[in-house]
Amino acid sequence: MNAAARREQLLDATKAVVADKGFHAVSIEAVARRAGITRPIVYRHFADLSALLDALVERETARALGQLVAFLPSELGDDPREGLLATLRGYLQAVESDPVTWRLVLVPPDGAPGLLRKRIAAGRAAVVEQLAGAAVGSPDPELTARALSSVADEAARLLLADLERYPPERLLDHARWLLFSAPRQSGLGMP
Repeated sequence: MNAAARREQLLDATKAVVADKGFHAVSIEAVARRAGITRPIVYRHFADLSALLDALVERETARALGQLVAFLPSELGDDPREGLLATLRGYLQAVESDPVTWRLVLVPPDGAPGLLRKRIAAGRAAVVEQLAGAAVGSPDPELTARALSSVADEAARLLLADLERYPPERLLDHARWLLFSAPRQSGLGMP
C-alpha cells in the first residue's frame, strides 16, 4: 500500500474509533488494531496521537465544507424560498451520505479536540457569510442567515439522531411549510 493510501486507511480507522467510542478512546494502539497493522506503521505516518487527530479533523472538516460549497447558493434567485429548500435538500443529502463526518461536525463527541471546535466555528461563519450574501431583500441579512443556518443544522441533527422518525422528506415538508405557509398565517418566515 502506498503512503497516501495508508494515511487514508489510518484516518478512516481513527474516524471509526471516534464514531464507535468517542475521541477519548482513540489511541495509537486502538487505531493500529482497527486498521489491522502494528503501532510502528502508524508512527511512520503520524508523529504522535495529536498529529493523527489533527489530520482527522482537517480531513473531515474539509470534506464537510467541500460538500457545503456544492449546494450553498451565491444568490437565491427569483424565488428565495425555492432556493432555500434546494439548499436544505442538498445539505440533508450530504448529511445522509456521510453521517459519521456530519456527526463530528454537528454533534462533536465528548473529548473532541479544540481544533475541531475551531474548524466548526470557522465553517459556520463561512456558511453564515455566504447565506447573508444571498439573503437579498432581508431587513437584516446576517440575522436571516443565522436563523436559516440554525434551522438547517437542527434538521440535520434530527436526521442523524433518528432517520426513521425524521426522514429528509418530513424535514423538507416542514421547511416548505415554514417558508410558504407560516408567513401568511403567523407572520413567520419569508414574505
